[in-house]
Amino acid sequence: MRAALRVGGALLGTERRNAACRAMAGHSSASTAGIIVIGDEILKGHTQDTNSFFMCRRLRALGVRVARVSVVPDEVDTIAAEVAAFASRFTFVLTSGGIGPTHDDVTFEAVAKAFGEKVAPHPELVALVHKFFGKTDMQCPEMKLARIPESSRLNYGTDQLTGSAFKYPLVSVRNVYIFPGIPALMERALDGLSHLFRSEQTCFHSRAIYVAADEVQIAPVLDQANASFQGRVSLGSYPDWANNYYRVKLTLDSESEQHLEEAHRFLMEKLPPGVVVPLVIDCVSRAAAEVYALAESAGSALGQKVAAALRTIEEALDRYSLAQLCVGFNGGKDCTALLHLVHAAVERRFPERQEKLKVLYIRIVSPFPEMEQFIQATVQRYNIQLCTVEGSIRDALLTLKEQQPQLEAVLMGTRRTDPYSCTLTPMCMTDPDWPQYMRVNPLLDWTYRDIWEFLRKLFVPYCVLYDKGYTSLGSMANTMKNPALLYTDTRGRECYRPAYELENEEDERTSRRTLLPHDGSALPALYPMEPRHQDPARPEPPQHHDPNKPQQCVSGCVCRGLRVSPHPGHPQNFDLLCLCPVVPRPTPPPGGPQPHC
Repeated sequence: MRAALRVGGALLGTERRNAACRAMAGHSSASTAGIIVIGDEILKGHTQDTNSFFMCRRLRALGVRVARVSVVPDEVDTIAAEVAAFASRFTFVLTSGGIGPTHDDVTFEAVAKAFGEKVAPHPELVALVHKFFGKTDMQCPEMKLARIPESSRLNYGTDQLTGSAFKYPLVSVRNVYIFPGIPALMERALDGLSHLFRSEQTCFHSRAIYVAADEVQIAPVLDQANASFQGRVSLGSYPDWANNYYRVKLTLDSESEQHLEEAHRFLMEKLPPGVVVPLVIDCVSRAAAEVYALAESAGSALGQKVAAALRTIEEALDRYSLAQLCVGFNGGKDCTALLHLVHAAVERRFPERQEKLKVLYIRIVSPFPEMEQFIQATVQRYNIQLCTVEGSIRDALLTLKEQQPQLEAVLMGTRRTDPYSCTLTPMCMTDPDWPQYMRVNPLLDWTYRDIWEFLRKLFVPYCVLYDKGYTSLGSMANTMKNPALLYTDTRGRECYRPAYELENEEDERTSRRTLLPHDGSALPALYPMEPRHQDPARPEPPQHHDPNKPQQCVSGCVCRGLRVSPHPGHPQNFDLLCLCPVVPRPTPPPGGPQPHC
């Protein structure tokens, strides 16, 4: 949605206007531009247009307001009609594409037709074709580059890198500037000829506001802004469904700094309290300073847990080199928090390091595409080395041992409330019959709320699925949105709140589909990433709870919060699968607790 706020005033004609930037409302002093992108390949989707984007940004920086962008096919009549229309309406017309030696390079011919002219060989260009291509035959394909509209001007720009003049000119006819379609050549030409378009007297002022609310919630405020600043400020409203911290970006543009500030102040006062959030583009480069500042914050419960986690990570760094360490990472919230902590500790200890931090991704069957995309984005964000292996955890660790035998320790995002994790210590070895690794668990004493408070306090990006009602992520086959987050909006639609708004932490894993078999023992679905390893010599004790009395479950129960699906042999569904606290806990799978999200 875009609010209908436009800078007032009539569009400028073909004469360039360089009037002073005005503080009062009324007529725009800016020069205008129309951009025509030429090429069948753009319209057919064979090539993505990046030229118009670059031109828009550069022209605005030069004080030129782009009023129209058009994409047309390689047809002389169509191009000519568009060029003629644009030339009569805008200060500048910039075309892109259709210059070359082949049959579909018809831009010169079309521009000539737009002004009732013919194309003819230009002596300078003929000489350049001879110089660069060694051709003198006027009928050769290369000579097509020398046949331009009769009234053309040749504009020799300056290379911004070397300071030397371009060896080949840009052709212009009246107020139409004919740029090549190859992005690198177009960008070089526009930068080298920026003086042709620059308006020193035109001032563009812009501000942005980031809002953590849906557009429908702030629409009344935008309507008020429309009524108050019509013709003085341009307001844009742009939803962003992929950002974790804001839902809408508002942009304010004006030629008057005073009007811009008035509109900005108006919105800040009228928008609902608490919805305006800061924009944090890069939380990674300042992670060390911010994480350690949080750890040193006096009287902060979260700060104390951050400090304890850092001590565990630093102990691992004391024992092992970076070549011997890796971080278990599957894109979930816990390991995202862990990765940020580890990155902060490594940056503080090795600020000049060249070696990349290694992360281990055990890829499950049927992963969410959003999760895979987030993992790849995280690799780029933290500049880490991703080691991807598939199969069960045991098989994956065996593969890892073969591929990278130097690895000795894995940092994991395990918490004590995870299944079979209540007796873990911050540093413990895998079972003897498993590949031998030291498991480092910095987050053992963190809660669900701690994880979310840490991530959101430091504006750490996380998988977008957590904003869509998921609280614990496995595969697409065993994970659903958490019913505890379900609500009905004002229009009667069923919606889900984000994961960080979960009220009862014990409901964290109710989004996992879990079955209970006839004998009462947990099915493999209890371990969403791997089938259960059943040891006949160490059978699990029976569960002494009543399936029809879920209230027996206590907060310390290992399986609290796991939702149970209907299963033959049980007369009805029940909400919680729990273990009686008076009997021994079941033996965990060999190797220890199941990593999860």
